[in-house]
Amino acid sequence: MGTPGFAVPILKSLVENAEYDVKYVVTQPDRPFGRKRKLKPSPVKETALELDIPVLQPEKISGSPEMDKIVELSPDFIITAAFGQFLPVKLLNAANIAAVNVHGSLLPKYRGGAPVQYSIMNGDEKTGVSIMYMVKKMDAGDVLAQKEIKIEPDDDTASMFEKLSLVGRDLLLETLPKIENDSVKPIVQDENKVVFSPNITREQELLDFSKTAFEIDCKVRALRPDPVAYTTMLGKRTKILKTKPLATNTEMKPGMVVNKTKHALEIATGNSDVIAILELQPSGKPKQSITDYLNGVGKNIKVGDMVIDNAE
Repeated sequence: MGTPGFAVPILKSLVENAEYDVKYVVTQPDRPFGRKRKLKPSPVKETALELDIPVLQPEKISGSPEMDKIVELSPDFIITAAFGQFLPVKLLNAANIAAVNVHGSLLPKYRGGAPVQYSIMNGDEKTGVSIMYMVKKMDAGDVLAQKEIKIEPDDDTASMFEKLSLVGRDLLLETLPKIENDSVKPIVQDENKVVFSPNITREQELLDFSKTAFEIDCKVRALRPDPVAYTTMLGKRTKILKTKPLATNTEMKPGMVVNKTKHALEIATGNSDVIAILELQPSGKPKQSITDYLNGVGKNIKVGDMVIDNAE
């Protein structure tokens, strides 16, 4: 049971392993995508169809005919990886051996729907994958295995998902036989150390240039490639796609231009920091390098200008 690209390597590994027989793939319904709002299947559905595995797509799994099919099947394992819906207890109990989840954080830190985004946004140096039993409470089951990896300074949510999906794939295949032969030792999560990572809100997408350059860059990377951080720049809502904190300081107010060349735009932020904007997308325009932006929309920008309208 999974939906985004994170779950694809996990699905493929189970199909390729002779020890397992994947009976169903359960994923979210096709969703409208792009300007034409054409229905688009999830990456997991696309993979399942390529592998000729039956696909179930309940709008809501609880009480659905699709859930009844799974319960009737009485599978040995139910495995989820970023499925995107809560599973009712009746469904979890349908697994003969176990219902387990591949979660993209080092639990109990970052329970919830956006663990990867929060680990980057908060400037963490590491994150990882947890294999855990599924219970009714969100991401609260006993942990069966964990593996951590480093978050590099240029990592974004896309790159971390790719890394974590491979870690999760390998860790799951190591852990399933241990569950089956009862050689794994579950670890109860410490409720005093729980940190939640709810889905990103629209309000969180707005950049605050009174924050440090490091904090701004962390948010830009956390929200890339989707939903993308933004600011109001020269009066226009502008998506900020790529930035770089600089090892320089300034006495200018946050939002002011500290330096401008043909190929660079450096902006003052909080704590006297400076950040370079490398790639952006003004409203109604395509994605642009800073060079292209300064040749067009930003050609009249000067050092000392207050270009960030919502800087505090």
